[in-house]
Amino acid sequence: INTLNYTNDPDFILIGLADSKEIQLLILSVLFLLIYLVTVLGNTGMILLIRLDAQLHTPMYFFLTHLSFLDLSYSTVITPKTLENLLTSSKSIAFSSCFIQMYFFVLLAATECFLLSSMAYDRYVAIRNPLHYPVIMSTRFCSSLLTGSYIFGAMDSSVNMLCMSTLNFCNSTVIHDFFCDTSPVIALSCSDTHGIEFIIFMFAGSTLLLSLTTISVSYASILSTILKIKSTSGKRKAFSTCASHFLGVTVFYGTMIFTHLKPNKSFSLGKDQVASVFYTIVIPMLNPLIYSLRNKEVKSALSRVIQKRESSKQ
Repeated sequence: INTLNYTNDPDFILIGLADSKEIQLLILSVLFLLIYLVTVLGNTGMILLIRLDAQLHTPMYFFLTHLSFLDLSYSTVITPKTLENLLTSSKSIAFSSCFIQMYFFVLLAATECFLLSSMAYDRYVAIRNPLHYPVIMSTRFCSSLLTGSYIFGAMDSSVNMLCMSTLNFCNSTVIHDFFCDTSPVIALSCSDTHGIEFIIFMFAGSTLLLSLTTISVSYASILSTILKIKSTSGKRKAFSTCASHFLGVTVFYGTMIFTHLKPNKSFSLGKDQVASVFYTIVIPMLNPLIYSLRNKEVKSALSRVIQKRESSKQ
């Protein structure tokens, strides 16, 4: 058996989308390119808008800035290489590049899980303790939550990489996916992966469980508080404060849980690939739309920035 490890083999072959017909590949290329352009413009625009408008310099928008950065980053880790493989006859990715792509994807995705938890806690404090909100969600505390999100994300990704680096690959290096995700790469290995799968599953599960528990407890408490509000306008305002974040969380975690919280050997090219396309390429585009189209503060800030630019030209 020809056994390969990550130090001596130059290439993996990504064929996740390559079995489509030429016209389908062209359509996918144009679609992914448009989605990526919207992702870059939307997330970059959100970051710049929050930076430029002083009224958005609050904890909620501090976290939203970094959410946009994470979405922009992990879309960039995946989409350009996917577009290259769609548009060229070469479907290869260097062995080292594959593992680098996997490392940064897990790092950014895990960090986003913890960041979404921090955002849920921020909304909890805003609804439950509005008078003490500025004191509790201080700049220092928000920075600590953000730093912790990156640290836990880096730990998750590092453990994932340490496990993956011990695998051997026999004969086939053909990945039945459009990027180097953990599940389809493990599915190629001829090593005994039960122990590695268990460790990766435990860390991924712990990340999702901890972040989802924080979000669930926060929103259960928020809902309880909102239901106690007597005025209809008060309830509507409270719901609108949390609606965008709750929608973003539901979409993100739904696809992540479907793809990752199961044994890696059960990777399915069809359903799993659709879910992977959704959370790696589509969701980073949707988040700035969700948080801007449903948010009056963002719309008002955009109007103020445009008016300021127009008045400065005069």
